Amino acid sequence: MILMTAPATIIIFGFLICNIYLSHSIIIVTECGVNGNYTSSGIYSKNLDTALANLYSAANTSNSGFYNASFGQDSDRVYTVALCRGDVQPDICRSCIKDSTKYLREQCTDQKEAVQWYYECMLRYSNNSILNKLVTEPTRVLVNGNNATNQVQYNKDLRDLVEGLRGQAIQQKFATGNISGPDFLTIYALLQCTPDLSSTQCSDCLDEAIREISTLCYGLGCHMMKPSCRLRYEYARFYNETITTNAPQPQLPPTPPSVPHVAGKGNNKTQTVIIIVAVVVGFIILLVLLVCIIKRKRRKKTATGGLQNEMEDVNSTESLQYDFGTVEVATNHFSDSNKIGEGGFGAVYKGTLQNGEEIAVKRLSAGSSQGQHEFKNEVILVAKLQHRNLVRLLGFCFKGTERLLIYEFVPNASLDHFIFDSVKRSFMDWEKRYKIIGGIARGLLYLHEDSRLRIIHRDLKASNVLLDAEMNPKIADFGMARLFNLDETQGVTNRIVGTYGYMAPEYAMHGQFSVKSDVFSFGILVLEIVSGQKNNCFRNGDNVEDLASFAWKNWREGTASTILDPILINNNSASIREMIRCIHIGLLCVQENVTNRPTMAAVMLMLNSFSLTLQVPSEPAFFLPSNIEPEALPLHTDNFSSRVTHKSSDYSIDRAPITDSYPR
Repeated sequence: MILMTAPATIIIFGFLICNIYLSHSIIIVTECGVNGNYTSSGIYSKNLDTALANLYSAANTSNSGFYNASFGQDSDRVYTVALCRGDVQPDICRSCIKDSTKYLREQCTDQKEAVQWYYECMLRYSNNSILNKLVTEPTRVLVNGNNATNQVQYNKDLRDLVEGLRGQAIQQKFATGNISGPDFLTIYALLQCTPDLSSTQCSDCLDEAIREISTLCYGLGCHMMKPSCRLRYEYARFYNETITTNAPQPQLPPTPPSVPHVAGKGNNKTQTVIIIVAVVVGFIILLVLLVCIIKRKRRKKTATGGLQNEMEDVNSTESLQYDFGTVEVATNHFSDSNKIGEGGFGAVYKGTLQNGEEIAVKRLSAGSSQGQHEFKNEVILVAKLQHRNLVRLLGFCFKGTERLLIYEFVPNASLDHFIFDSVKRSFMDWEKRYKIIGGIARGLLYLHEDSRLRIIHRDLKASNVLLDAEMNPKIADFGMARLFNLDETQGVTNRIVGTYGYMAPEYAMHGQFSVKSDVFSFGILVLEIVSGQKNNCFRNGDNVEDLASFAWKNWREGTASTILDPILINNNSASIREMIRCIHIGLLCVQENVTNRPTMAAVMLMLNSFSLTLQVPSEPAFFLPSNIEPEALPLHTDNFSSRVTHKSSDYSIDRAPITDSYPR
């Protein structure tokens, strides 16, 4: 999955200024097929050049927006199609197709089939017939991950919009429209099928895309691309409303002649000059705005630092502050019968508000200065985080020495209660586990790249991943998280906090942490989910060794299936290839060299694209042993779910000297 990570305001402004002139020359996604290769000097290569030239010639002689061409004989015959969005000008359509016929050959140098998507057009070629055939894979998605204040209502309005446009798109193969959403937002959507499809084929393609919105898309915008159709929605208008209102229904053109037609060049030169001037002007305006925004942000920074300003913002947010008496009544005066967890920084209670809403309340231990610091940290960070794979902070409460955090209640306990339990693990089939892996990855990606500030969790582990009623994962416990500005990438601390077995070696030994520290923890977590065993007490027969090293050794020897949970092998034999790929991804995440570990954005691409070739992982970082007895440490499992207190062999450390320098 490809995610837009720049601030939304910059994306929207730049898009509105430059979309008409720039988007046709910007490649979104290129997918090179696996249906055979050809040689650069062979017959297929020459036929491909001829077919693409014929395709571009057809675009120069017609304004239909949909073109096809083929050339050659038998197995060396090449089939091509190009489709422009129904709202683009013919000149932009032709320019987009021209760019694609050039760059698609450069990016897919020897594959017999390929597809390339631009904002304004799509081009495909294959050694098999393309016309009148429904093809829904590969699917590629771009996501605007910024969330609406009321995301549930936003999703409902979006569903009404796309369902309403579906009928028009099936009949006309193209439809656009908008609907009023929550918080004065307007949702815009575009649906399109290739005109050669029948109504039934178009309906099937769009139905699949609409179903996949809930699994592949999130936030305020999504652009889903399939070979036979595309679906896009945003909270800012991205299509040309004038053209879509008056545009005729695209017609399937006749197959062009085998000899390319030479079009006139006078008008094209004038149009090229206009486009170049517009592009230059648009870039200059955008750069000036970016400079102004950066300078303005710098002037707003005060000598007291960003964290104090953030805390003042939280204190002034009355909508987040709960009355202590209300919380006390909801938890039956913090009775033991309502206690669902006991952590190093206090207890967690289940509560029910007067309106029937269930909540989880973290009550910090009285008189703990360290706990108050962690409390402030969570309020500062988590109050601004809105993502379906993060536990949602509902509010907070101050009263004397009392410090309370009020979270949504998550009913299915934490992940470790399932994957490390010999009975419950049997109910965790591969589909559930793969869904959990993907959800954790999306949550981390949001923390690292899509939230307003870059956030490093520093204590990602199975007990800090909660499961809701549908077994969707939610990352919890941000008391140890660290805050960065978007232009910062790493930091150093004298205060090492986290859990042995999940900590990256550069952090455990030298206090150096970055987004790659969380990537390391994610890799360990993936290996645990696949194997059903803990990293620091993995059993190989009668021997006990660390899970990462065992996995890497077996992967290198070609026996990666040895690490798989036997329950998964018995029940999901068809998914073993997918499981072993997850082991491969986990091993890439736990490599000792920080620079070799992938980012979470790269991990998401690996999880969603099985055609993507993975690199060979190097040996994982060493497993950090400890002489500390787990039972001697305070339990650190501050989760917000319906589970009982228990002792865990995953224990946390907190070597805290006097100072703890925060990165700025």
